[in-house]
Amino acid sequence: MPRKYLIALIAVGAFFVLLVGGAYAYDSATSRTIAPGITVGNVNVGGMTAEEAEGKLRQDLLGAMEAPVIARRGEKSWRLGPGQSKLAVNIDGSVEAALAKTNDDNFVVRAFHKISGTPVDASVEPEITYSAGAVERFTTRVTKAVDRPATDASLAFTVAAVEPVPSKSGVAVKRGRLKAEVARTLSTPGADHSVEVAVRKLKPKVTTKQLAKKYPVVITIDRSNFRLTLFKDLKPVKSYPIAVGQAGLETPAGLYSVQNKQVNPSWYVPNSEWAGDLAGTVVPPGPSNPLRARWMGITAGAGIHGTSEPASLGSAASHGCVRMAVPDVIDLYDRVEVGAPVFIA
Repeated sequence: MPRKYLIALIAVGAFFVLLVGGAYAYDSATSRTIAPGITVGNVNVGGMTAEEAEGKLRQDLLGAMEAPVIARRGEKSWRLGPGQSKLAVNIDGSVEAALAKTNDDNFVVRAFHKISGTPVDASVEPEITYSAGAVERFTTRVTKAVDRPATDASLAFTVAAVEPVPSKSGVAVKRGRLKAEVARTLSTPGADHSVEVAVRKLKPKVTTKQLAKKYPVVITIDRSNFRLTLFKDLKPVKSYPIAVGQAGLETPAGLYSVQNKQVNPSWYVPNSEWAGDLAGTVVPPGPSNPLRARWMGITAGAGIHGTSEPASLGSAASHGCVRMAVPDVIDLYDRVEVGAPVFIA
């Protein structure tokens, strides 16, 4: 081989040795430096020493993640702080993982990336922990504050009117979704820490429009004015004169319903002192039976029936029952079904 070629070959070899040696020396000197382009979470730590990266992550990653999670529903909000959630980020482990990504290539490639600034396409997911129990308790707290059961429509009774009480829709937190969103927020770097509380609507079983269908007939009894009023479709359609219980044997006030109906009923005499010798007996239909024509039982032996004493109507004269004129009780009987509400004022 000519001398000049040999010299050139030796020169090239020497340069290569120097180059490799320099790369090795540079790589060794920067062994605790992260390659350009490597991120931890959403924070770029490329080109930083381990100590610099640790400081950067504590400031930009941990600082942001330790912001409280705020759950919102309208103008109300609930806060889950980092102390409550026991949020923790393994900063040291994340830095070591970034260094491991740097050292994946050989020292020549590592040195090239560090010297040239050519980014490495690599990222590290930080190790994040939190208390699942705290998330569960937070979800329960929000749920208790937001949940509202649906309210069925109902009736409000007075002596003169039957007023519908409107139904109300309810809401229930989508609990599984809320818990998942809070957990995702805690474990995702850069996530928005404001969470909207999603709910589902609860419908009432009885709406205001359905009230008239549910209560086609209603009876109210005004003891003070000795009147029974029949309501149909929640509107008064007929009023009848009545007699009610005398002092000490008052017709019981309250909301009841028609329990049973009978044509020409027998009288099951109560075991009461006022019944005298008839106490505990059964009086069949006939002239000696004070329950005339029809019977509509409402509560504890008290009911609505025709009377053989029409002169007592308009007074407190019975032993607790509601007396009506025979034609009136027959008329009412045919209009009322078992289960119809009876409000005694």
